[in-house]
Amino acid sequence: MSAPERIPSRGVTTAELLTEGELTVRGRIREASNAVLLCDVSYEGREASCVYKPVAGERPLWDFPDGTLAQREVAAYEVSEATGWGLVPTTVLRDGPYGEGMCQLWIESPDGGEGADGEGDGEADGGGAGLLALVDAEEPGEGWKAVGFAEVGEGRTALLVHADDERLRRLAVLDAVINNADRKGGHLLPTTGGRLYGIDHGVTFNAENKLRTLLWGWAGEKLTPEAVEALERLRDALGGALGVRLGELITPAELDATRARVAALLASGRHPEPSGEWPAIPWPPV
Repeated sequence: MSAPERIPSRGVTTAELLTEGELTVRGRIREASNAVLLCDVSYEGREASCVYKPVAGERPLWDFPDGTLAQREVAAYEVSEATGWGLVPTTVLRDGPYGEGMCQLWIESPDGGEGADGEGDGEADGGGAGLLALVDAEEPGEGWKAVGFAEVGEGRTALLVHADDERLRRLAVLDAVINNADRKGGHLLPTTGGRLYGIDHGVTFNAENKLRTLLWGWAGEKLTPEAVEALERLRDALGGALGVRLGELITPAELDATRARVAALLASGRHPEPSGEWPAIPWPPV
C-alpha cells in the first residue's frame, strides 16, 4: 500500500496539520506488528497522507514496560530535530478515531517501501533502496561498509553490507543516542529528492543498552566533526527545552540515560561498538 505525499503549503506547518487536522482512516498496514493505520489528514484547506498508531493497538513488551510506543516515537522525532538533521518524519502525539496515538507524516519511498512500520519485501535490499546488500565476498567493495556474515540458505553465507553514505552515518549516530533496539532495512526510507528518513522508533530510549542495528559499519571509527557538533547541540538542548519535552514522553531514568549516552559519545569521540550483552543485529534484519 502506498500513498502520495502531499506536503501542506505555507501558512500551515506540517506539525500543525498533523496535530490539528481531521483524520480519515483509509486502511490498515497489516504487515505491522501493532495497529498502524494509513490516514488522510486535512486542516484549513491543506492535506497530506499520514500514519496513525493508536496506543490502544500496541502490544505490551516485557523489556519496554514503561510509557508507550507512541510516546517513544515522538521522543525520537524531537531528538532528531534537535540534532538539526531532520532524519525522522514529522511526528506528533494526538487524539484520533481510536484514542491517543502517534501521527506521522507519510513518506513515499521510490522503491515502493512502506511509509511507516513496513517490513520491506524480504530481500536484503528490500528496504533502503540500494543502501543494503548481501555480497558473495570476504570484504566489502568500495563505497560499502561490512556489517557481518549472514546465512542465506543451503549452508551458504554472504556478507551483509550497507552503503558508506553520510545520511546513514548520521542515522547511526541518532540511533546510538536514542538506543534504538530495532534499526532494520525496512525502516530506511530514501526519497526521490535525496533525503533519507528513518521510521518505526517505538523500541527506543531504554535505560539499558539495547542498541540493535544494521548500521554497524562505522563501529569504533571516529565521529565526524559534523556529528560532534550535532551532539554538542543535543547536549545543550537536553539541559533545556528538549529535556523538559522528553520528560513528558519518557521516564526520568530513560532521560538520564539519554544524557549519559550523549556524554559518552562526546567523551569517546567514536561510534559505539556492539556490547556483546545484547544481540547486535535485529531479526529479521529487513
